[in-house]
Amino acid sequence: MASEKLNIIDQFKNLDVLKMDRRTFLKAVAALGATSFVSVYGSQLADAISFSETKVLWLHGAECTGCSESALNGEKPEFADALRQLNISLTYHETLLAQQGIFNDGELVNTQDLNAEILLHNLIEAGNYILVVEGSIGNGPDGTGKICMYGGNTFKSVFEHAAKNANAIIAMGTCATYGGITVTDGATKDYCDFKGVMQTESDRNGGMLQLLGINKPCINLPGCPAHPDWFFLTVAGLLLNKFSLTDTSWLDADGRPKVFYPPNAVLHDNCPRRGYYDRGVLDKDIAQGGCLWKIGCKAPYVHADCALRKWNDGTSLCMQAGGPCIACVEPIFPNGSMPFYEEKESTEILFGVNMGMVAAAVIGIAVVAAGVHAVRRMKKE
Repeated sequence: MASEKLNIIDQFKNLDVLKMDRRTFLKAVAALGATSFVSVYGSQLADAISFSETKVLWLHGAECTGCSESALNGEKPEFADALRQLNISLTYHETLLAQQGIFNDGELVNTQDLNAEILLHNLIEAGNYILVVEGSIGNGPDGTGKICMYGGNTFKSVFEHAAKNANAIIAMGTCATYGGITVTDGATKDYCDFKGVMQTESDRNGGMLQLLGINKPCINLPGCPAHPDWFFLTVAGLLLNKFSLTDTSWLDADGRPKVFYPPNAVLHDNCPRRGYYDRGVLDKDIAQGGCLWKIGCKAPYVHADCALRKWNDGTSLCMQAGGPCIACVEPIFPNGSMPFYEEKESTEILFGVNMGMVAAAVIGIAVVAAGVHAVRRMKKE
C-alpha cells in the first residue's frame, strides 16, 4: 500500500500545479488527498497565493461542532498549518476565538478585539470573504427564526447579512447542506423548520438562500462530519482558479464537488469488505467480520470517496472499523437511512435504486455473476 502511494506521488510531483488543466488538477486532488497534495505542491501553493490573503468567516448554526472537530483532527497538514500554507485568514470562528463577549472580566467592552458581536459586525460590513456555514439554519417558529438564537439575534438574520456580503459560501457538513440531524422526523420538525443553506433534504429549492432571495454561489460539502480534505482541497481549488464559481460543471446536482462525491461511483466499490459481499458472506450481527449489508450498510447507494481517502490520516473508515455506512453524505440522511443498523426493503425505494440494478450498476461487469448470487442470497435469508 505504501509503495502504491509513493508511485501515485511520483506521477504528480514533477507537474506544475499552476499550469495544470482542471482535469489533471482533479486527478491530483482525488489521488493524493490533502496530506500528499500539500507535501508535493506546498512550495508552489505558497508562491501562488502569497500575494493574496483569503478571509474565511465561519459561522455555527444548529449543529454539534463535529465538522470543526474533524477539520482540527486533520494531519499533515494540521489545521493551523493548512491555513498558513493556503494563506487563509480565519477571521471568525466561535469555537476558536479567544476570550470574547459583550462583557470581558466583568466589564462592558466595545472594541472588536474583545467584543465578538462587534467583530462579527465589522467583518460582515467589510465583505470580501468566503462564508463557511456549519449547521442548519432555523426558520421556525412561523418564519421568525427564533428557534436558533445567536446572542440577541436569530441565526437566520446573522446568516442573511453574512451571506449577502460573501464572495462565496461553503456549506460544511450535512446539517448545513441538507439539514442533517436537525430535520429528523418528529413532533417538532415543522415547528423548528430547520433548513440547509442551499437545499433542505432532497428539495433543491428549499434552502435558506432561496427563502431569503439571496443569489450566491454555494458549494456543498456534506458528511457527518465532513472530511478535512474535502474542505481544504476545495478551498485550494478555488484559490488556484481550478474550481470556478460560474462554471459549476465540477459540481453534481446537489452542489457537491464530483471529485469527492463521484456521481458514477459508490462507496461500496472500494469498501474493504467488498469481497465478502461478492461471495454472499453477510453479517447478521456486529463484529462478525463479513459484509455489513444486512445490518444496515448503505454503501451501495452512497457517492463519496471515504473508502479511498479514509479518515484519521488515512487510517480507517466506518465499515473498516465495523460500523455500517449510514449514508451521511446523502440528502436523505437521516430519515431515509433509518433504522441505521437494520436491513429494510424500503431502502431501495428511498434511494431511488432497486436491487435488480445493483449487480450491473454497483457491482460492475467483472463481478456481475457473484453480485447477482449475493443479491439472491440476501433476498432468501
